[in-house]
Amino acid sequence: MNLKNTTSESNKTTSGTKSSSIFCASSISPEKATKTWNILVLVNTFLLLAGGAFLVYQMQNDFAQFRMERLNSTWGLIFFAVATSLFIYKAGFFIYQLYLYFRYKPVTSVTDDELPTVTVIVPAYNEGKQVWATLKSLAKSDYPVEKIQLLAIDDGSKDDTWYWMQEAKKQLGDRVAIYQQPENKGKRHALYRGFNIGSGEVFVTVDSDSVVNADTLRNLVSPFITNENCGAVAGNIRVLNNSKALLPKMLNVSFTLSFEFVRSAESKLNSVLCTPGALAAYRRKTVFACLPEWINQTFMGKPSDIGEDRAMTNMILKQGYHVLFQRNAYAYTNVPEKYKGLYKMFIRWGRSNVRENIAMAKYVFTDFREGSKAGSRLLFFSQATKLIMCYPFLLFMLYFIMVHPVLFISSTLLSILVLSSFQAIFYGKRYNFSESFWAYTYSILYTFSLFWITPYAIATASRSGWLTRELPQQG
Repeated sequence: MNLKNTTSESNKTTSGTKSSSIFCASSISPEKATKTWNILVLVNTFLLLAGGAFLVYQMQNDFAQFRMERLNSTWGLIFFAVATSLFIYKAGFFIYQLYLYFRYKPVTSVTDDELPTVTVIVPAYNEGKQVWATLKSLAKSDYPVEKIQLLAIDDGSKDDTWYWMQEAKKQLGDRVAIYQQPENKGKRHALYRGFNIGSGEVFVTVDSDSVVNADTLRNLVSPFITNENCGAVAGNIRVLNNSKALLPKMLNVSFTLSFEFVRSAESKLNSVLCTPGALAAYRRKTVFACLPEWINQTFMGKPSDIGEDRAMTNMILKQGYHVLFQRNAYAYTNVPEKYKGLYKMFIRWGRSNVRENIAMAKYVFTDFREGSKAGSRLLFFSQATKLIMCYPFLLFMLYFIMVHPVLFISSTLLSILVLSSFQAIFYGKRYNFSESFWAYTYSILYTFSLFWITPYAIATASRSGWLTRELPQQG
């Protein structure tokens, strides 16, 4: 089974149907039209980047004059000093990450006899038939049947999710147990029920819009056997629905850097900051040690109904346990295909990041762990710096746009061309060279249309709501 290319009937959208009819009417196959459109987007991406680089070359005198104007003012001098210091820090931090990445190796899977008992929890809300694909992929895992407990929990769905869980139960029998929440209370409460029902030594959480490889589970939980201080493990997330839509293609490249580079480095410091909801594993005793705090977590007096994965990770780190990353434990998950869904997902992640960085600040400089704590503190400082400098750089960007719009656009495009090359090379070396070019398109998209996410998330950190869990539109 090629999981990467697997798609579900539930993911077929109205817009996709309409597009298909248009293509048929014009005697052009959808596949050919999609390929042509992708090529056009990439060509225009590089034309834009090349134009930016050319403008920077042509306007060198203007850039030199702008720098002199800034250095001759007090505020300009301060900004230059701060920006230079941050650049040196970020460059040094990147080199250190690169060093850690090359030292990282995933834990080799242990034998069947050594594998722990696991409870796999699949919470689902308005997922339709996709939950059936998720449960089927888990049931095909290369894991001793007697050591795996599979739980699927319908969180008060308003579509046919419960029907497909029942269908899975009919086919899988005792391999899966299904439960239905009386009302939708959020993913955190669905997981909470699963934690209390589960009997495994290790809990594994898998999103209901994800599928896994046959060896994913055994690779994911092996670190618990080889490292008694391991409290949680993050899986490696790839994009499932990346065959046609542009945004999933871009996110597939972006996810590779976020997981396989960033989390590999974090893992060498025993401090992965977030175990993803799509695929994560937790030692049973670490979960129950913080379960009351986790389910009753609040922010600014309001119950926390987002960021349950980051919160659980934070609370396990706080207990002094290691949180690791397993590059060889793959899950393929669906991501938004439209801009609206994308920015809502990023807002949710951004708000969670703000909340958990505040929570982390309360313990990271204490004696929370035996051994070195420098790695955790360095990662926290890196995260905190991004948040603290967010508004100053936003103000400078707006000022730069108003005063020198051409200089801003050209220098930004050149920066994207240079900085995105690492991401493209990284993905190309790991997977596919032709797909790696989407790194440049994604950077342009993020820089010019998603730059507002972090400042907005900071300003609205107290707001709740999942934002993206809606019923699929019917044609």
